[in-house]
Amino acid sequence: MTSFLKTTDISIDGARTLSREYYTSPEIFGEELEHIFLRRWLCAGREDRLTNPGDYFLAEVGRESVLVLKDRDGGYRAFYNVCRHRGTRLCEEHAGNLGPNIQCPYHAWTYGLDGHLIGAPSTADLEHFDKAEWPLFPVAVASWEGFLFINLAERPEPFEEAWSTLSGRFSRFNLPNLKVARTIDYDVKANWKLLFQNYSECYHCGPVHPALSRLTPPTSGENDLTEGPFTGGFMVMTRGAESMTMSGKSCGVAVGDLPEEDMTRVYYYAIFPNMLLSLHPDYVMFHTLWPRGTDRTFIRCSWLFHPATLGDPTFNPDDGVEFWDMTNRQDWHICEQSQLGVESRAYRPGPYSRRESLSAQFDREVLRSLGR
Repeated sequence: MTSFLKTTDISIDGARTLSREYYTSPEIFGEELEHIFLRRWLCAGREDRLTNPGDYFLAEVGRESVLVLKDRDGGYRAFYNVCRHRGTRLCEEHAGNLGPNIQCPYHAWTYGLDGHLIGAPSTADLEHFDKAEWPLFPVAVASWEGFLFINLAERPEPFEEAWSTLSGRFSRFNLPNLKVARTIDYDVKANWKLLFQNYSECYHCGPVHPALSRLTPPTSGENDLTEGPFTGGFMVMTRGAESMTMSGKSCGVAVGDLPEEDMTRVYYYAIFPNMLLSLHPDYVMFHTLWPRGTDRTFIRCSWLFHPATLGDPTFNPDDGVEFWDMTNRQDWHICEQSQLGVESRAYRPGPYSRRESLSAQFDREVLRSLGR
């Protein structure tokens, strides 16, 4: 939801919005799953969702289900949620604890938390059967700033290379040590790209977000990442405002050792292809987006606070949570209206304004990823 001051420094090259089929075509949606979501690093959630060995949660990427877990040594692993015997889903519940092993509910094939097959009933008399040859199919997993990422590509780009642009950029916000206070799930009837485009500009903030516009003028701030898959920048709070809350007051202690200028700023970064990261002085909010179809996206939004905030009853984290839940719902509603509009035969791509340069850059990244 960023804007910028130096409009002449960023060219949008006469960019127009994407054509109708990019929001309606099952074929293009299938290409996006194959070339983007099954090949890029995806934010799966926070590390602290997995506290003890055997803890797990599922991530759904298109029709694929990925089992993300903590192993016996305290490391993180991910596997396709598919038994090597008959392909049955190993886990139905979206989160829980597996215990010491992973057992298929169909024929009780059993795997260690490292994915190796350790038990397969009635296979001892099978000629040439070797349990070592039948481990679970692994999915690449990486950790960054307290977040877990997965990559379903056969030969994924090394995470350190893919994420080099963001290395150390947010260290002052103390992200690994923040704690989740609240999570809200949203089922939005809109294409995932409309949601990214919406987040990447504040051209819409005046009409759609009157409360937000009072706290951060829509034309304030500046972008500092304008090319490639990761884009964003900051907006400046109005004099007297302390944070993005219902009251306009801070709802917790500073999340980290922030310089004075950061105490009056909110940073917004769109991290292609499924993470939105919003950094405030007193809390951090992040969204993960999971496309479910051409016109449906599952969104999980969590709010992170310094542990001292959550341990002090004089603070009210809900002041920030309620503000963004309200703002989120305003965004989802207008994106759903956009979805209905772009499905019309009357829709034609329209020109992007200079205040939508990051939305245009997002479109370029989508097209580049699809080889267009």
